[in-house]
Amino acid sequence: MNTITLRSYIILLLVTGTSVLQAATNSIPLLQIKADQSTGRLSPMLYGLMTEEINYSYEGGLYGELIGNRTFKGNTNELKFWSATGGAIISVDTNALNSTLNWSLKVDTSDTSASSPAGIVNHGYWGIPVRPNTSYQVSFYARTTYSFSGPLKVSLESADGKTIYASAEFSGLTSDWQQFMTLLTTKNVTPSKDNVLKITTTEPGTFWFQQVSLFPPTYKNRLNGNRPDLMQLLADMNPKFLRLPGGNYLEGRTIDERFEWTNTVGPIQERAGHESPWNYWSTDGLGLLEYLEWCEDLNIQPVLAVYAGYSLNHTHINPGDDMKPYVQDALDEIEYVIGDANTKWGAQRIRDGHTAPFPLNYIEVGNEDQFDHSGSYDARFTQFFDAIKAKYPQLQIIATTKVKSRAPDLLDEHYYRSEEEMEAHALDYDSYPRTNNMKIFCGEWATRVGSPTPNMAGALGDAAWMTGMERNSDLVVISSYAPLFVNVSDLKRGGSMQWPTDLIGYDALNSYGSPSYYAQKMFSLYHGDTILGTDSTNIPMQLWQPPIKMRNGVPQPRQPAQMIRKVFFDATRDSDSGTIFLKMVNTLGTPQPVEVQISGVTSVEATGKAIVMKADSQDATNSIEHPKNVAPVEKTMGGLGKDFTKTLPPYSITILELQAK
Repeated sequence: MNTITLRSYIILLLVTGTSVLQAATNSIPLLQIKADQSTGRLSPMLYGLMTEEINYSYEGGLYGELIGNRTFKGNTNELKFWSATGGAIISVDTNALNSTLNWSLKVDTSDTSASSPAGIVNHGYWGIPVRPNTSYQVSFYARTTYSFSGPLKVSLESADGKTIYASAEFSGLTSDWQQFMTLLTTKNVTPSKDNVLKITTTEPGTFWFQQVSLFPPTYKNRLNGNRPDLMQLLADMNPKFLRLPGGNYLEGRTIDERFEWTNTVGPIQERAGHESPWNYWSTDGLGLLEYLEWCEDLNIQPVLAVYAGYSLNHTHINPGDDMKPYVQDALDEIEYVIGDANTKWGAQRIRDGHTAPFPLNYIEVGNEDQFDHSGSYDARFTQFFDAIKAKYPQLQIIATTKVKSRAPDLLDEHYYRSEEEMEAHALDYDSYPRTNNMKIFCGEWATRVGSPTPNMAGALGDAAWMTGMERNSDLVVISSYAPLFVNVSDLKRGGSMQWPTDLIGYDALNSYGSPSYYAQKMFSLYHGDTILGTDSTNIPMQLWQPPIKMRNGVPQPRQPAQMIRKVFFDATRDSDSGTIFLKMVNTLGTPQPVEVQISGVTSVEATGKAIVMKADSQDATNSIEHPKNVAPVEKTMGGLGKDFTKTLPPYSITILELQAK
């Protein structure tokens, strides 16, 4: 790359008043593609998904359940998402359905009458979506006193009570717990989200409820399944894996609040649920089997993270005898995923309804264990590594921070950065040593610009970073952006969002992909299997002053200013068709011509395909109201060849499909 000294740049800045520097010769950037020089194979697993329960990602998000706090365990003091109607008195009660759902909602309708029905109202997760000509499965467990004869009326209606979309009546309540179930089917109504589910009666009495549920149609009609529009957004990304069950969600705030997979399998009425580390209740309706079926529905692999004895309050399990039960728990979990009918947990999976084992190649031991300042991870990892390799030598083991006692197959690296930081580090993997067999899993990364979802600046930083990962995919074999989801219904602190800058946004009714979502989709859909050698000259540079960072409330020394690139690229080729995929990122606010020279081929067809995403400003973004304000456009492009010039639009990501021989 053509370079210039910082002193020369400052002189140029004083003269021209510009902060962007071309080469001193004023030549346009030259991108050289060496089609006969392969630098490695592009990993077929490079682009995937990372998930965890944050921002109401499952409850009120991907998981199909529409009833908020269906087991009444989420903030019992205020009964979140529930209210009384018609003068009913409601309270959490110790009258238990079973040992796991060990309390219920008590409802007293002593003051009800035929003209004033009384009961309970669920407001969903900031609304319940109603769509035309749609059947919703409603179910609940209930019992009553001998004095109540019913019936109960269940209705799906507008929040103002003016419109009843569908209703049903249930009789036959007794003093024993029973499950009641039916379909509520709407007519040709206008889609809306400001709706509620009501259960009321006109008869005085006392009764108890547990696990009140309302399910819409799910993706691929999966029982206890997922929301179709969100699943389709994921499917459209063409991912190759799902890292599950997440990062902090795996660890829990405390050891007791970790993800205990055994509590998340079996009948949903026997799943107690647990507190998530982001301060709301997880019903565990989306449990281990549902994660695996999620993978199956998208035809992708699970990357299974197992709890490794460290939780977010900086407590840990001591290696050795104390750790043995947790190691065994991980072995049992793997057996549930891939075991056959002759194994204890494989047989349990079969009883749970899935006969065939799932594909599994990667096991991650823990999450972000660099925060365990006790230094115990090396020994903890060793204990897990040895046990897993002894029983399942075919599995690749991922470490979450560097270890010395064993050689992990992969190291998980996490990066959350600004756009400029992503640009400054986009070439980092070019200089990583290839002296050992350990590969990189970039398991959590994001350009954190924009809220609740990234704007174009975030997408540009992401794309710059992805060119580096793709160019070095002989080393970086899998990667996943994080977080994946955010419910945008209540963005104030403590509402529906705990972490801003998330890939996909939604409310109860609608969803959208951010500009970063489309950048991910572009990179995942358009690439070859061979990484091509590249070179460049005259790349535009810009002076950047890193901001002062805080640590424990104390400002850290300011880092020196540095020159950062403003145009990024990489090239891959499909070994069967010969197609070359050239990805180019222009982070400047001005059009940028680039010259492209391709060597090592006989010819390049004059016409090819261009996929371009651009924006008028870095702040441009998408939203519920404007879901595709920033989105890629595909078009035919002429004037191509072995040597051609392409002008990149301001703030743009461009992929060219070049037909080469």
